[in-house]
Amino acid sequence: MSLGPRDGGARRSRLGAKSGDRRRRRRRVVRWSASVLTLALAGTATAGYLYYEHLNGNIKKESLNIGDAKDRATKAKANAAGQTPLNILLIGSDARDTAENQKLGGARDIGTAARADVQMLLHVSADRTNMSVVSMPRDTLVDIPKCTDGKTGKVYAATDDTMTNASLERGGPGCTVATWEKLTGIHIDHFMMVDFSGVVSMADAIGGVPVCVDANIYSHTSTGHGSGLKLKKGTTSVKGKQALQWLRTRYGFEDGSDIARTKAQHMYMNSMVRRLRSNATLSNPDKLLGLAETATKALTVDTGLGSVTKLYDLSKELKKVPTDRITMTTMPFVYSSDGNRVLPKPADAAKLWRLVREDVALDGKDKKKTTTATTQVTDKAAADDRIAVQVQNGTESGTGSAVTGRAAAVTELLVGKGFTKAAADTSAPLSEDRTLVRYPSADLAGDAQRVAKVLGIPTGQVKKSTAVDGVTLVVGADWRSGSKYTADDDTTPESANALNASDTKACMHVDPDYTW
Repeated sequence: MSLGPRDGGARRSRLGAKSGDRRRRRRRVVRWSASVLTLALAGTATAGYLYYEHLNGNIKKESLNIGDAKDRATKAKANAAGQTPLNILLIGSDARDTAENQKLGGARDIGTAARADVQMLLHVSADRTNMSVVSMPRDTLVDIPKCTDGKTGKVYAATDDTMTNASLERGGPGCTVATWEKLTGIHIDHFMMVDFSGVVSMADAIGGVPVCVDANIYSHTSTGHGSGLKLKKGTTSVKGKQALQWLRTRYGFEDGSDIARTKAQHMYMNSMVRRLRSNATLSNPDKLLGLAETATKALTVDTGLGSVTKLYDLSKELKKVPTDRITMTTMPFVYSSDGNRVLPKPADAAKLWRLVREDVALDGKDKKKTTTATTQVTDKAAADDRIAVQVQNGTESGTGSAVTGRAAAVTELLVGKGFTKAAADTSAPLSEDRTLVRYPSADLAGDAQRVAKVLGIPTGQVKKSTAVDGVTLVVGADWRSGSKYTADDDTTPESANALNASDTKACMHVDPDYTW
């Protein structure tokens, strides 16, 4: 006798109930797995995270950081609620390690060393209310630290003024992570890396992503350069190989630079975020399961993310961030002396890294933090000409070397203001984002605050510290020149070209030489 719906529900075994729970969890994982990768899609970055355990074997795993352990950036402290931010480095590899990747990437030989042609730092705020993404152009000249290949044991010596995409061929993604930490001082928790075939797989899986150009475009030159992208003016939904072409296009977008390509990648990612969060068809597991094997085979992660379950948990954290609180930016840069490469723009890039380190939202929508009451100082400051002040040069940063003679220059400024006992420290430069006044004990607090007041340094930058013997002024990276100190704010530099994920009007400008 057949059972009606009510009878069937009543007689379902506990085993059947557990099986149903697993199926429901599987469907949830499929849905959210798609959205987590929206922020790994950049140029050569995408893959599918699906729940089935047999796919775990497809996911390649490597060490998180293969630089010297002593050089690792300090992990961010938890906020008052015990929450910590999350930093993930997204890497797009140009590997031609398979016939498919060779076909998609061009006619280079299989087996050549892969480069990290796309690098994006994804920062999720501690309270999960906002997300910031910072891209670094692939031809940025950086200092790459010593890296040791975990597989072969080969040691790669540190190198200066090297294109950042070369970090990947020096032992793997763990060297790219080490390079970022050295440059930014930001502790990176995880990395995700994918290749060309991953881009195509994910683009097919979601059914296309709308992109916009302000004129017909054909990215092709008479000498065979260009991505091959050919689109009509307006908005087109791209997928598969065409999506990869969009993400790789340089010839035809704006000034033809890697910067323009990064801008196009940001537009694509933002559009994909919006599509994934609104497209109900992605709740259908059958649409994604057919692409699961290809997608996961394209994925490499650090060991801390080396399972579908862990990736699913990560996707749930990313899902907490509203679309309109996701901000895409590019590292502020200046061109190198020959005009063929770029360098981090000293003040602006340093500021951007500081904002990320301090978990400040790049969209400017953070609630204003309540200012903590200034510690009551009972010690009366001595006369200015009796306050001994040691001045240290703290202008060195990952984005620029120290300003020579800066401590002496500010010492001269202090002497001119009546602090005749001020003296410049001649030891090696320090690295401080902000100018600070430090003092060792309560009896010198008044003197320290007097120095800060005369120079216009906020009282919040006057710190008690056992690392100094007397009142010490550390001239930070925010005061690299000039005789007047201007307190740094928390606004994102205009040179970072911030783009919000909710912006539906963004459209790439086409170089007239590439129209048809």
